[in-house]
Amino acid sequence: MTSSTADQLNPAAPEAGTLRNEDAAAPTWLWVAGVAVVLPALIPVVALVGRVIGASDAAWDALVSARTAQLLARSIFFALVVTMTATSLGVAAAWITTRTDIRYSRVWSTLLALPLVIPSYVLALSFISFAGPRGLFADSTGVSLPSISGFWGAAVVLALATYPYVYLVVRSTIVRIDPSLEEAARGLGSSAAEAFRRITLPQLRPAIAASSLLVALYTLSDFGAVSLMRVDVFTRVIYAQYQGRIDRTPAAVLSLVLMLIAVTILWGESRSRGRSVYFASQAPRPPTRLGLAPRQRTAAHAFLSITVGLGLALPVLVLVAWLLRGLTTGGVIDMRWGAVLGSLSGSVAAGLLAMIAAVPVAVLAVRHRGRISRALRATVYAIFSLPHIAVALAVVFFASRYLGGLYQSFVLLAFVYATLFLAQASGATEAALTQINPSLEEAARGLGDNRLQVFRRITLPLILRGLMAGGALVFLTTMKELPATLLLRPTGFDTLAVRVWSTANELSYARAAAPALLLLIVSAVPMYYLIIRPRQRV
Repeated sequence: MTSSTADQLNPAAPEAGTLRNEDAAAPTWLWVAGVAVVLPALIPVVALVGRVIGASDAAWDALVSARTAQLLARSIFFALVVTMTATSLGVAAAWITTRTDIRYSRVWSTLLALPLVIPSYVLALSFISFAGPRGLFADSTGVSLPSISGFWGAAVVLALATYPYVYLVVRSTIVRIDPSLEEAARGLGSSAAEAFRRITLPQLRPAIAASSLLVALYTLSDFGAVSLMRVDVFTRVIYAQYQGRIDRTPAAVLSLVLMLIAVTILWGESRSRGRSVYFASQAPRPPTRLGLAPRQRTAAHAFLSITVGLGLALPVLVLVAWLLRGLTTGGVIDMRWGAVLGSLSGSVAAGLLAMIAAVPVAVLAVRHRGRISRALRATVYAIFSLPHIAVALAVVFFASRYLGGLYQSFVLLAFVYATLFLAQASGATEAALTQINPSLEEAARGLGDNRLQVFRRITLPLILRGLMAGGALVFLTTMKELPATLLLRPTGFDTLAVRVWSTANELSYARAAAPALLLLIVSAVPMYYLIIRPRQRV
């Protein structure tokens, strides 16, 4: 998501007799709408905390057991390995494509971002089914590759699935850095590596920190890849506890621990950022791209080719190969069009709900700044950062006890989708709203319109494009969502994500290939227009 600086876009000082919008008291209906959006999302989490506090002694004993301590250490170390690997890949790819004279940099930029559309469980499926004694490579060549699974296999898969977050954020920052400082350093005798380490890297610190945070939170919340690759981290163990026991309190205890880890990471990132301010504006001129020696050019092409090959080409080719193999061996490819309908209906409903809910949050955050509006906005982003399986489990405990017929309903599932990804819609809406001069709204009110009329006639048409972009982001993310769907879906409700995960879990790779490819195709179009195409313009 992009962000704008409201202070740079609004007048430095209001004219005499003009009321600044951000200081104006918000109407009651707007506060009611904002609280109504956020409060229902907090109730299940509070209920989960209450259940954990009232847990039995056995549940508390499980919390302080050696197995839980081992699970905690493994989960944190796993997130650390994935974050460091993805960050290294993303930063290196961003620097090569923006600061060197490598050929076809725009093509590489597109290819490097495309793995973002591939869910981690689809990437894990392709790696598992490609290698091993019964894998696609062994069947085709007679040579068996080592199986790719376990801790390190899952770490590689998640690093490949998440490095585009780092690449896109760092790339958009590095093109705005004034290249004259790097060029001066190289002119004074510094090597390209030294200039990058001493000049460029410190200026990239906020972008690297923000994108690394995304990777760490994604890794902690991932369920599909670690489940398929049999890695016991918190998400997989929580799901096993939920499915395998009558008493699900231990799963609630572990979910709360996972939430606390995510909150701790957020707090640590905020503290490390401190009060430092980094201004990134458009560079005064394009950089003089660093000329690569033949060996350096070969190494750069090899690095990019391996990254794109493993993260994009391999999964697509493997899925196509399994689909063709299933067709040629007389297998029936059951597309389960109900799963297609389920994915589309859930994603569309979530996108529309998120668009509606984003309006009061964004308007309060941008036009009526204060402690309460900041708290509402922070809550939205905190929910987005929490592991999805933990939030879904909190909803299960609350809905099964208090919501009656809404439990395991499509309405509740769509509401949870919209709540989890509301930050995406509100962030895009805030970015659009900060670009609107509040004097336009003030002029309309001066002509006699009330606030609701001003919003309907002036504000909404101007922010509609950003609002729709946020809704499309929610649609894209919901298409890939797995843990919340598994725990909350109605009986008989199916999605492409669930089909891929369940058939891959049964080692039915040919059956998993069709829904996986369809999921990629449906997700690729909005992802390209929302993320890749705009980034290519910077």
